[in-house]
Amino acid sequence: MLFTEKLNTAWANSQSLLMVGLDPDCTRLPADLKDQPDAIFRFCRQIVDATAPYVCGFKPQIAYFAAARAEGQLEDLCAYMRETYPHLPIMLDAKRGDIGATATQYAQEVFGRYGADAVTVSPYLGGDSVQPYLEWGDRGVIVLCRTSNPGGSDLQFLETDGVPLYLRVADLVANKWNTNGQCGLVVGATFPNELAAVRRAVGDNIPLLVPGIGAQGGDIAATCAAGCNALGTGMMINSSRAILYAQGAGHWTEAAAAVARETRDAINAHRHA
Repeated sequence: MLFTEKLNTAWANSQSLLMVGLDPDCTRLPADLKDQPDAIFRFCRQIVDATAPYVCGFKPQIAYFAAARAEGQLEDLCAYMRETYPHLPIMLDAKRGDIGATATQYAQEVFGRYGADAVTVSPYLGGDSVQPYLEWGDRGVIVLCRTSNPGGSDLQFLETDGVPLYLRVADLVANKWNTNGQCGLVVGATFPNELAAVRRAVGDNIPLLVPGIGAQGGDIAATCAAGCNALGTGMMINSSRAILYAQGAGHWTEAAAAVARETRDAINAHRHA
């Protein structure tokens, strides 16, 4: 199944645009896991099990695993998600961006080693740096466009012929690189005006990965108004820390599930408006 087909099916079947980011911070793991040799895998697996009913996919952030020398645990986690929740896309957040020969190896790592359905990449080195990922025709390639961090404006707002760079990227991805219909864009919820501009520029068929709600403060209502397509879908709205480290009654997995459910419901309350 193509990534876009899998994502469309997940949106329809889960009735959710929420994507849970898996950013396992070793300093914040629950006390009952900290002494376990595979604590990161156990933590993420339990988060996945607790939140799976409320999401359209999962987004492991590779840096958290690599910094903890836990790439093997990431492999195990991806294998677990593919086996247990094959209907939910795995988006490996790697933000890769390098020359073609190196990108070929990164693509093998992401899609071959980890078996991810999609990956985030940087467009800064141009089309030949993205092509190796596109050659995996059934996988998604999600290109950084208007990122959620304040410093993104340093480059993304630079204008060429009166058009900001982030919209140049959106146009390039939608009209040149997306020949197999496998591309998407990263646009932060923290900038709803730019999110709306990107949606207008690329139309309804380009999926948007939207970080920035939850801990980063993005507004759900504004995000849905700006980024949903005509079907009330079109976005993977990511939340990581607010769900992973949720506070609440009962076991920590119950707190995470409660926040995921509340976030999904808040999105659904606005996405058809």
